Amino acid sequence: MTTSLATDRPRLLATISFVLGLATIAGAWGSQLFGGLVPCELCLEQRLPYYWGLPLLALVLILWHRLPRAVWYVGLALVLLTFIWSTYLAGYHAGVEYGFWPGPTACTGTGVDVSFSDLTNINAARVVPCDKIQFSLFGVTLAGANTLISAAIVLMLGTVLLKGRKG
Repeated sequence: MTTSLATDRPRLLATISFVLGLATIAGAWGSQLFGGLVPCELCLEQRLPYYWGLPLLALVLILWHRLPRAVWYVGLALVLLTFIWSTYLAGYHAGVEYGFWPGPTACTGTGVDVSFSDLTNINAARVVPCDKIQFSLFGVTLAGANTLISAAIVLMLGTVLLKGRKG
């Protein structure tokens, strides 16, 4: 028995989660490539859950009714855990940006001493500070927005797991 996406609420929520996640990572890449924002170390780390979670979620969506129920639950649980990790990473970065806690020393300016020879080396890598806000809208930074988006995906996928799969 096949059900349409409109009548299969869990599958609809999983599809919305996928589209929202895809739009988020596309927005991150767009802000970098077209918006001129340079991602810091924590920004790049926040992309990892999307790189792992979205392909797995796409696979679960494509094989929705073909997967054995246990495999379906394990696959969706892995995606859920991946986006819980995403929520944590984004929340941590947002806290660093808002000054709630210190960030990693590699990108918050509390690293080692700099010598004059280091300053004259034009080939040295530029460190993008993790604690400086590059963009915010209504007081919400990009890391803060990612926290909210990841949390929304977690809520939707959690609902999907609780409701189960039809058929």
